[in-house]
Amino acid sequence: MAGKLHFNLVSPEKELISADVDQVDIPSTEGWIGVLPNHSPLMTTLAPGMVRILEGSNEKRVFVRGGFAEISPAGLTVLAEEAIASEDLDAAEIAQRIKDTEEDLADADTDAKRLAANQSLASLRELEAAL
Repeated sequence: MAGKLHFNLVSPEKELISADVDQVDIPSTEGWIGVLPNHSPLMTTLAPGMVRILEGSNEKRVFVRGGFAEISPAGLTVLAEEAIASEDLDAAEIAQRIKDTEEDLADADTDAKRLAANQSLASLRELEAAL
């Protein structure tokens, strides 16, 4: 394998990563994609899951919930709806948030509140499954 892959990971809040790496594995809605330097151009939508970034013997993982990925001659760019570094994930906190949201759903007295609680619950369960 010659060279490095330039990788950018951006969320609505900030750019999380901009680095030259060996490989990035992304959760696509079509399945997992392993991206190496000189990968064929491709654009895909992201499924909820962990992005795995490999640089030498180091591995970094970032949970993404939806978004897009573009592979081009310039490298890989991931535009995530939400992105959280694995070291920032707390299983106990996520479990408590799920419990609280389930209570909110049970107490919801309008369709709008039920919809919002269901969407929040689905997102939290995706995050919990990624752990």
